[in-house]
Amino acid sequence: MIGSLPYRLHYASDIAIFSDVPEKPRRRSGCPVSISLDTLGDRWSLLVIRDLMVRGYTRFKQFEESDERIATNILAERLRRLQRNGLVVAEPDKNDRRRTSYRLTEKGIDLAPLLLDLLVWGAQHEQTMAPAELIAQLAQNREGIIAEVRRRWLDRDLTPLIPSFGNQAAQRKAKKR
Repeated sequence: MIGSLPYRLHYASDIAIFSDVPEKPRRRSGCPVSISLDTLGDRWSLLVIRDLMVRGYTRFKQFEESDERIATNILAERLRRLQRNGLVVAEPDKNDRRRTSYRLTEKGIDLAPLLLDLLVWGAQHEQTMAPAELIAQLAQNREGIIAEVRRRWLDRDLTPLIPSFGNQAAQRKAKKR
């Protein structure tokens, strides 16, 4: 008997099977906004979704090296949470089956309008590194951009749709040199 489990594990890999059992979602209320926030989690989750959706990232190392520099323990937890909530799937990498690639699910790609609106809103109301002309194009062609995001997802096209806007601190440091 292991813990309170009344059976014997035959292989060490069986432990992983039991640790990946999805948790029941904890809901604060029945409000759709509250449930959406519970599902998405936090800013790190949205940034991982952004990188999957518009930057073509698929591997842990790529997320880790993004401009925001998410810590590896937080990144691993957010990827697990996104998988548990049905927004992301982990697949063996097609070029190296020893590596894992992450991909948005249909539920995840349906967040494209939300992310586009966040990007435009943030650039319109805060000082960012996003070029004003790009933001204007995104705002004016909202439906076309969303259709292109979906097409790229369906075609598994990893070409970045929106560039990295860079880490402001790193860019300032580079200018001083």
